[in-house]
Amino acid sequence: MTLSRWVRLCTALALAACALPSLAQIYPNKPIRLIVPFPAGGATDIFARALSIKLPEKLGTSLVVENRPGAGGTLGTDLAAKAPADGYVLLLATTSTHTIGPAFNARLPYDAVRDFTPIVHVGNAPSIMLVPNSSPAHSVKEWIAYARANPGKLNYASSGNGTIVQLTAELFKAETGLFVVHIPYKGTALSIPDLVSGKLDVLFDSLPSGIPHVRDGRLRALGVTSAKRTPLAPDLPAISETVPGYESNTWFGLYGPKGLPAEVVAKVNAAVNHTLADPEVKDKLFRLGIEPVGGTPAEFSAMLARESTKWRKIIVDRKITAE
Repeated sequence: MTLSRWVRLCTALALAACALPSLAQIYPNKPIRLIVPFPAGGATDIFARALSIKLPEKLGTSLVVENRPGAGGTLGTDLAAKAPADGYVLLLATTSTHTIGPAFNARLPYDAVRDFTPIVHVGNAPSIMLVPNSSPAHSVKEWIAYARANPGKLNYASSGNGTIVQLTAELFKAETGLFVVHIPYKGTALSIPDLVSGKLDVLFDSLPSGIPHVRDGRLRALGVTSAKRTPLAPDLPAISETVPGYESNTWFGLYGPKGLPAEVVAKVNAAVNHTLADPEVKDKLFRLGIEPVGGTPAEFSAMLARESTKWRKIIVDRKITAE
């Protein structure tokens, strides 16, 4: 073998050797951990497991749902924020971890904007406006008129101070100019008997927990809190048809740590969008009271900015505290 041929052979072998590590690093080439910052069995956990039906197939690797509850979602969210930005640790976040929580707590161990890379808005869970059967109101318009005629005499229930249930009601009050008294409970389920008996006047409950009482004839539903009518409850009007611009959802979104490479974001975003379009996944989410959303990272970021501004204003203007 001549010297020149030897040099060419060595060069080719060296280039091939250099290429091997990059080939081995094609994403994804190992299981992905999906952090759920809430306990197993809750809405966020069930949503994660609904995604895990088809998402691994779309990504081409296995997906491990990892529950890391604690401090209202703070512990798991912080864990995801501090993970390596390689796409192998993702976070299923919600309204409470990234829009409401930061408005209440300036001392969170993470920054909801700077410490994360938005990937995709995966779903919305609207609420339902419930009143007792004894209520004189049979529509949102009638309930507003009834409350205006009785300022300070009507009340609403919530699942506690600072929850999306309370903020949904306070947003409704703010946009209608109503004076309605807040009565907090330790969960909306505990307020249902008082609502049925007429001791309470209104509750903005989640669709899965509220609709059964309507179907059983125990309560009356006046509307849904989504921006427009939802296929989750097609017979109900959106409250926005009476109160223009009104909207309140619990949103779910997928994040990576800050600095996540653009190609990883694009691959996960595409896989999630394909997953959300799958009939089996859509059916599972609908039964959970969740509308699949999808879209681009930019659309997700824009939604987050709007939500953060809206809830921070309600919290500040109405002097709401989490205590």
